[in-house]
Amino acid sequence: MKSSFGDMVRQVIERSGEGRPLSGFVASDQFDPGERGDEAVARNLNAAFLIALSGPGHPRHEQAVQYLDLLEKGRRWARIASFYAGGLLRIGREISGAYETGRTFRDAFERAVSVDKPSGGSSGNTLLERVWQVFFPEGAWCLRDHEKRIMELRRRRLVRIDRFNPDPVTRPARQILFLSNLLITVPDEQDDIDALPYSPGILKELKRIVTERQKYWFDHPIQIGVKDEQNEAIYGLRGLDHMMAFEKFRGVIGSDEKLTCLLSVSVTHDGLHRIVKDYLREVYAGTDPFPHLRVYLFSEVDTERIVERIILPSAKRYLGVSSGDPFKKVFGVDGEYGRHYSFLKAMSAFWQVLVDPGVKGSFKIDMDQVFDEDALIAETGQSALEHFLTPLWGAEGTDADGRSVELGMMAGALVNESDIHHSLFTPDVPIPREIPGGEGAVFYSPLAMALSTRAEMMARYDSPPLDGLKTCIQRIHVTGGTCAALIRSIRRHRPFTPTFVGRAEDQAYLLSCLFSDGGGSLRYVHKPGLIMRHDKEAFAGQAIRGAGLGKYVGDLVRILLFSYYTRALPWAQPEIKRLIDPFTGCFASRIPLTLVYLRLALKLMEIFASGKPSEMGEGLKLLNLAVDRLEGLMRDLTRAPNPLIHRYGEEKEGWDMFYQVLDCLEEALAQDDAFAGGLKKRAGELVGGCLIDPGNQQ
Repeated sequence: MKSSFGDMVRQVIERSGEGRPLSGFVASDQFDPGERGDEAVARNLNAAFLIALSGPGHPRHEQAVQYLDLLEKGRRWARIASFYAGGLLRIGREISGAYETGRTFRDAFERAVSVDKPSGGSSGNTLLERVWQVFFPEGAWCLRDHEKRIMELRRRRLVRIDRFNPDPVTRPARQILFLSNLLITVPDEQDDIDALPYSPGILKELKRIVTERQKYWFDHPIQIGVKDEQNEAIYGLRGLDHMMAFEKFRGVIGSDEKLTCLLSVSVTHDGLHRIVKDYLREVYAGTDPFPHLRVYLFSEVDTERIVERIILPSAKRYLGVSSGDPFKKVFGVDGEYGRHYSFLKAMSAFWQVLVDPGVKGSFKIDMDQVFDEDALIAETGQSALEHFLTPLWGAEGTDADGRSVELGMMAGALVNESDIHHSLFTPDVPIPREIPGGEGAVFYSPLAMALSTRAEMMARYDSPPLDGLKTCIQRIHVTGGTCAALIRSIRRHRPFTPTFVGRAEDQAYLLSCLFSDGGGSLRYVHKPGLIMRHDKEAFAGQAIRGAGLGKYVGDLVRILLFSYYTRALPWAQPEIKRLIDPFTGCFASRIPLTLVYLRLALKLMEIFASGKPSEMGEGLKLLNLAVDRLEGLMRDLTRAPNPLIHRYGEEKEGWDMFYQVLDCLEEALAQDDAFAGGLKKRAGELVGGCLIDPGNQQ
C-alpha cells in the first residue's frame, strides 16, 4: 500500500514519459543538494520531502532521504528538516489508518493507483478526478455537470415551511443590533512611527510593541497609521451611517432613530491592549461624526470587566459558581476569530437582558462591506432594512431529511465591488474555467465554494420548488458578514465557535449545535437579495497583500482544526459530512495531515519554480511561518484521545453557564430583585463607558 501511495505522489510531482506531472511542476528539477544559500536550501528541502514521499520507486529517493537526515542533524535547518521528516511518518500512519478503516477511502485509493495512464474525456476516469477522490472527494463531486450539482445541492438544502415567525422584526433599526469586529495590527514596516499623526503616548508604546512577537494572524487587519480613506474602522461605519440616512429618506424608519453598533476590538500583538482604544478614539475624533449611529467599542479589557463585575457575581448568586474561569475562557475578543465572533453574538443576548429588552436580533457585518441601496431597490424592490422584515426569519420547518429545523438565523450574500455593475446577484466567486497546477492537484476549494455560492447564496424565491411561502433554502455556507440571528434562538440553542478556530469562524458557529436532541435544530434561512457590496479590494489592498502568507497558512490550519473538531462533536462523522459538504465539509478531511503537507509542499514547489529572488524569498518566509504554526498544532492534535473533545466540552460548559446566568438575571429582574437591579445599573454604566463619543452619541 505504501508503494502504491508513492506511485500516486509521483504522478503529481514527476514526469511520466513526455507528459507533465499533474501539479505542472517537477520536484526532481528543484533538487540540487550541492546548492547553498537559504532560499536554495529551503527549495531543496521541500523537493527532497516530495521525492522521499514518492517512495523507493523514485530514482532519487535514497538521495532525498539522506539529504533530509543530514540537515535534520545540523543546527541551522534542523527545525524545518524535522518538520518534513516528521511529515513522512505522519502521512504514512494516516494513509494506512484511513485505508484500513474506511472502505470509501480504500476504494478511491485503489482506483487512483490502478492505471498508469488514465483515460480522459468525460468518462469520469481522469487522473485529476481519481486523485481528488483520495485527497479532495468533495471537489471531485463538483468537477462535472455544474448546473446539475447546483440543483442537487439546492434539493439537499430545501426546507418545507411549517410555520412563519409569529413575532417577526417590525422595527429593524430599533430591534436589531449591528455587530462587527475591528482587527488591529502594528504599522507597516515602511512607516516612520514618529511621523504618525497620534499622541506621543501612543507613539512611544508603538515603538515597544513592534518588537514583540506577533501572536495572532488575520486576513487583512487594520494597520495603525493607515490613511483614513483606507481604514475599515471608518469605512464600515460610514457605510452604515449612509444606509441609515437613506432609510430615513425612504420612510422605513423614523427621523430620530439611531442604529446601535457593537464593535469588538481584537489585536495581533499583546502590547496593543494598552493603546488600541485610545488609538481608535483618536481616529474617530479626527473624522466626520456618524450622526445616525450609536457606536460602542469592546476591547479585551472591557470584556474582563463584564465578566468580573456582572457575569461572575450573577453566577455566584444564582448558580452557586465561584470561579470565573469558565467564562473567561470563552467570553472575550482577543485571540483567534472564533473568540470575538462568539462574543458578538453572545453580547446581543447580554444586551437584551441587561441593556435593552426591546432588541430582538443582531446582524453581523464585516467592515469592508456596505449596502448599495440604489442597487437593492432596483433589483429587489426592498431597501437594506426592509429585508429584515421577513417572517421567514424565525420560521419553523422540515428539511430534506425529515428533520425539524428552527430558522432562527438568517444569511445574506456578497457581491464584489468590481462586479456590481453587472448585477447585484453576481456571485463573488467565479466557477473556475480550469483547475490550476501546484496544490490544485490535490485540493482546490474555490470550485466547491463557487458551486455552493450559486446553490445557496444566489437562490431566489421566485417559482416552485422555491417560493418563499411553502419552501425556502437553509444555509450551511455563510460568510462572516451578512449573518443575522434572533436572540431568542441564540439563547435557546447556545451556539458558539470554539476559541481555537482561526478561520471560517462563521461556518464553525453552527457546528456546535448542529443536531438537536429535542425540538428543531437551529439553522440559517437564506434571504434572497440581502446582499452587501464587498469593497475590500477597493480600499484595503495593502493590508490584504501584507496578510497574504498568514492567510494561506491559516487556511492550512483550518483543515487541521475542522477535521479534528468535527470528529470531536457528539454526532456521527458521516451525518455531519452529509450536511456540510461540499464547501464547508471539504475542510473536514479524512486525511488532514497528508492534505496539509501536500498542499504546502506543492505550493512551495510552484513558488520556487519561478527562480525570481523576490518569490524565492516569499517561499522561504512561507516555509518558516508554516513550520512555526503547524508543527506544534499537529503534535497536539495527534495525541490520543482527540484533545478537541475536551476543548469542545469545556467551552460548551462555559457558554451553557453564561446563558443560564442571563436566564436567571432576566427572571430576577422580572421579580424586581434588588441584586439583579444593581447589576443591571452597573451593566449600563460599563457599556456606557464604551461609547466612542458619549458627548455626541447620546
